[in-house]
Amino acid sequence: MGRLRRKKPGSTKKKKQKDARKPDNRKLALRQEKATASVQEMPVRNREALSRNETPKAITPSGRTFQPAFWIKTTQFLREVKVELKKVTWPSRKETLASTAVVIILVVIISVFLGLVDVGLSSLIRFVLR
Repeated sequence: MGRLRRKKPGSTKKKKQKDARKPDNRKLALRQEKATASVQEMPVRNREALSRNETPKAITPSGRTFQPAFWIKTTQFLREVKVELKKVTWPSRKETLASTAVVIILVVIISVFLGLVDVGLSSLIRFVLR
């Protein structure tokens, strides 16, 4: 049976690289200041929600909070659908007619083939059973 090998301690190069990746304390402090400044500009209710790790709710001019209604979500979805449909390259009338004709012709050919196979197999089975 094999012996368990212990891992050798990592080299100091890796530790130095990890230390180089850490953000500078000054940059971190600036980020925190910006975050607290934006939170202080928020209404009191939203600041309380952020302190409790909740998502802030929208506030109406009257000061009441509300959840987005079903129709707001629906209109947003339809706007996104409209944007995506603008990205679609639609075929021309000529291309549409050509591909429709190809589909109809292939359906007729395959149905004739399957009909012939069906007739052939059914006549073969009748011959064997007699």
